[in-house]
Amino acid sequence: MTEQYVVWTENDTERRALWGSTSGAPAPRRILVADDTMKADEAYRLACEGTALLWRGDFQNARQLSKAVAARMDRKPRRDSDDPAQAFHLHRQTQGRRAQILGMLLIPLDADLSIPLRRAPDAHVAFTEAFGVTEQPSVRSLRDLLGAIGAHEWNRKGVLIPALDARIHPAFGVFSPVRGEYIDLVAAAPLPSTESAFDIGTGTGVLAAVLAARGVTEVTATDQDPRALQCARSNLDRLGYSDQVTVIEADLFPEGAAPLVVCNPPWIPAKATSPIEYAIYDPAGAMLKGFLTGVGDHLAEGGEAWLILSDIAEHLGLRTRSELHAMIAAGGLTVIDRIDVKPTHAKVSDRTDALHAARARETTSLWRLRRR
Repeated sequence: MTEQYVVWTENDTERRALWGSTSGAPAPRRILVADDTMKADEAYRLACEGTALLWRGDFQNARQLSKAVAARMDRKPRRDSDDPAQAFHLHRQTQGRRAQILGMLLIPLDADLSIPLRRAPDAHVAFTEAFGVTEQPSVRSLRDLLGAIGAHEWNRKGVLIPALDARIHPAFGVFSPVRGEYIDLVAAAPLPSTESAFDIGTGTGVLAAVLAARGVTEVTATDQDPRALQCARSNLDRLGYSDQVTVIEADLFPEGAAPLVVCNPPWIPAKATSPIEYAIYDPAGAMLKGFLTGVGDHLAEGGEAWLILSDIAEHLGLRTRSELHAMIAAGGLTVIDRIDVKPTHAKVSDRTDALHAARARETTSLWRLRRR
């Protein structure tokens, strides 16, 4: 990937630094140097106009300014619609605009990834994990830096998985398994065999670990994201399952067949706007279609494919149940069972959430499929 640089004028001198963005946002063209004298109203106006602010003041004051700008956005009336699909698209537009504006507050990083600002945290380890070694001064949004710090804490503390009686440690850019209902489904469904299994799109490796914990002798876990592959290997090694589970890079399926093939694809057929969102949003439902189309060729005789999928897309008007059944049939598959569970995450009961009506009706299912 070609490196991008930001250019700005400071003390009558043109300066230049490497540009970094987790979401792949282009380098801002207009940059104004700002410090603790900057007022939130002015920062909000400039950001809305497309002017980024390179912060030279106190780091903690930058965080407060970001919160104040966010509060100004929250005061604007929310655009709602009675049509679920339209409500979803309006919500995504609002989220995108919010990320764009908050991404206009920029923080300088020295070549060693330290922050040359007063009261800045020592986050060298977190930034190295997230961004790699740059060996030159760089500029990133405060939003990116806080995300990296938060991800480092998630990775350090881990997420307790009751089905494993252990913690999974998500890495930066790898979706955290905080919604445990889909894990519990895989932990409870009757296994067709303990000989071998494939875990397609393994992410943190949590489902591969659950299968290994249930006694599946050989598990092959696949992913095509380098961060996910490294994260899964680390978690499985930490849990003591590295001898049972082989993690390989693949676009969906490994070679061969297994009596059980498990996949928990992204649940919402919509465009992702950052790498981590690919765990939630599946553009045009490509991964879901790819799994259902190809899994029959990777099932051993009498084997099962387990599709773990929320019906949130149906309640958002983005996919119908009949379309899902048509995809299953087109893959030469038949449904032998469906195990349902209601999510319990906080947004289910949050009536202020723009998508509350859909979330309140959501069901997560494990579809047990076989070849016809």
